[in-house]
Amino acid sequence: MKQLDQFIEWMHGSVPKEVSRQQFLQWAGRGITAGVVGNFAASCRTGQPTTNSPSITYTASDGTRVPSSSWQTPPAKVPDNPEQPIQLEEWKAKTEKETDTPAPLPNDQRVGYAIVGLGHLSLDELLPAFGESKKSKVVALVSGSPEKMRKVAQQYGVKPESCYSYQDYDKLKDNKEVQVIYIVLPNSMHAEYTIRGAQAGKHILCEKPMANSVQECQAMIDACKKADRKLMVAYRIQYEPNNRMIRQMVQDQKYGTVKFIEAVNNQNSANPQHWRHIKALAGGGALPDIGLYCLNTIRYLLGEEPTEVFAYQYSTPGDPRFREVEELMSWQMKFPSGVYASCATHYGVHEARRYRVYGERGWMELSPAFSYKGIQMQTSHAEGKIERVEQPKLTEKNQFATEMDHFSECIMQNKQPFTPGEEGLQDQRIMEAIYQSAKEGKPVKLPEIKTKDTFRGPMPKEA
Repeated sequence: MKQLDQFIEWMHGSVPKEVSRQQFLQWAGRGITAGVVGNFAASCRTGQPTTNSPSITYTASDGTRVPSSSWQTPPAKVPDNPEQPIQLEEWKAKTEKETDTPAPLPNDQRVGYAIVGLGHLSLDELLPAFGESKKSKVVALVSGSPEKMRKVAQQYGVKPESCYSYQDYDKLKDNKEVQVIYIVLPNSMHAEYTIRGAQAGKHILCEKPMANSVQECQAMIDACKKADRKLMVAYRIQYEPNNRMIRQMVQDQKYGTVKFIEAVNNQNSANPQHWRHIKALAGGGALPDIGLYCLNTIRYLLGEEPTEVFAYQYSTPGDPRFREVEELMSWQMKFPSGVYASCATHYGVHEARRYRVYGERGWMELSPAFSYKGIQMQTSHAEGKIERVEQPKLTEKNQFATEMDHFSECIMQNKQPFTPGEEGLQDQRIMEAIYQSAKEGKPVKLPEIKTKDTFRGPMPKEA
């Protein structure tokens, strides 16, 4: 302690004319921080304390004394608009990657969500995503397991009176904090709980696939229109920055006209008793669950609708997982512009999630493309004798927070969502044509739609 006090005195100007190398190394070896040693060395050279960071002493309640610095507030601009971020002083050179300062709304200005269903997606992804949301908050839960719901409510600060059973679901009508109901249930339950939620006066965000049939999708749309409530399908990929960038490159013809697209989304499933392997609950197997990402993303990138599909379906005989639903679906799509797409989805192989868009002068790829995190882009084109392969790196965004915040903004500003119910209905029409083609063993025609982005709302601002 005596030695530390002596060192502090040295820092305040009482430096002996000569300090031995052995003494200096003793100080450095006693855990003095690099910054303090630097100040000390500068003092030794100049005979004066450094002026950039004036040294002072902090004395703790037990008498411990340590070097410190004067308190400073960095300059900042604080806008009145809560949606605009605080602007801090610059410290990075213009050559470095830009970063964004978050600008979350105050909690009392955010849109309140009720999460319906506390399975893997809700517990692993959606509820944690509220921590990264800027305009959304969780205020209610609906579950068939009171014990599980009680623990989740405690974890995320949901009031006990805002926890509901499925039998009490319609009581959400009386909860003024809830503006949005997020349906995270087996596919066969989407239609019922969307319709009941709209009748309770709440806006609806529904997980994909939208439902198990065209008729169910249409009933959901009609119910929300009748109640004057907004309906959005949770197509997170259409709000993800890398996918948005590739869409823009396709639309701008970065590498000329797009000619061909290939996409796969595979994973190895388990538990034959899980609802995803029961047709009455899931509507199908790999296609509506993960193959839908290939279908929906290609439509999103092109802004076009297919005019023809041709499909092949297979399940391993005797595998209990695939008694009712398909293991593999492989299909091709033809688009009005002449683009052909080749897609495959599988429930019995190791995970692979990627797509590649081939243009006249180069290609663009995401691999993985449909994952919750870690999406990676790669592009390739020729420049003379050089084949230039690049891997652009975008700042990762939480996909669930981004999609929820878009819907919240649509509610606050009374705008149509980018992925409304009509977008989910169109996917269902195409999936039914794919199943028909696989069953009949021949191509199935679809009505030609000549307009671009026919079923989408206005493109949201960059996340």
